[in-house]
Amino acid sequence: MKTLLKSILTISALSSLVIAPVLLSPGQASAQTKKGTDASYVGAGIAAGVTSGGQGTNDDATFGGNVTGRLKLGNTPFSARGNVLWSDKTSAIIPEVSLDVPIANKTNAYLTGGYSFVEKDGSPTPIGNKDAVVLGAGVESEVAKNFLVYTNTKVGINAYQNSDTPAVSINAGIGYSFK
Repeated sequence: MKTLLKSILTISALSSLVIAPVLLSPGQASAQTKKGTDASYVGAGIAAGVTSGGQGTNDDATFGGNVTGRLKLGNTPFSARGNVLWSDKTSAIIPEVSLDVPIANKTNAYLTGGYSFVEKDGSPTPIGNKDAVVLGAGVESEVAKNFLVYTNTKVGINAYQNSDTPAVSINAGIGYSFK
C-alpha cells in the first residue's frame, strides 16, 4: 500500500509539472472558455519504465517505445485509447478508457484506466512483466494542423511477478490526427 501511495504521488507530481506551464501561461484571459482537443489520433514515441520489481533481471526498469491511439467518443468527455509499450524483450498491449478535461486551447489533460496484457509473462516491458490493471494521467496538445504531442504516466498495479511493487512508465510521443 505504501508503494502504491508513492506511485500515485509521483504521477500527481509529474502531471502537475506538465500541466502547470499550460495553466500559468501569460496572455490567456481567465474568462476565456477552454476548448481542448477532440482529435482522434495515432502516435509513436518513447516509453521509459522507472521502477523495478526488485526480484531479478526480468523485472528491471526498461526503456522502449510506444504506439498510442485515441478515438474520441462523440460529444462525451470520454475516449477509447489503445497503447502498445515495448522493450527489446516483449510488449504490453493496454486498452484504456479516458476522461478528457480541456485545460487550454487545443489541450487536454486526461485520466485513464485499463488493463495491460504482457505478451510474454515474465519478460520485461516498460509497464512490468505480467498482466495488470493500469491507471494513468497525461496531457495532449495540438501543435500544428493534424499533429499533436502527448505525454503520460502509467502505473501498473501488481505488474511484477513475485512483487507487489507497482510498475511506473513515463511515455511521450508525436501523433497524427485524423479527426
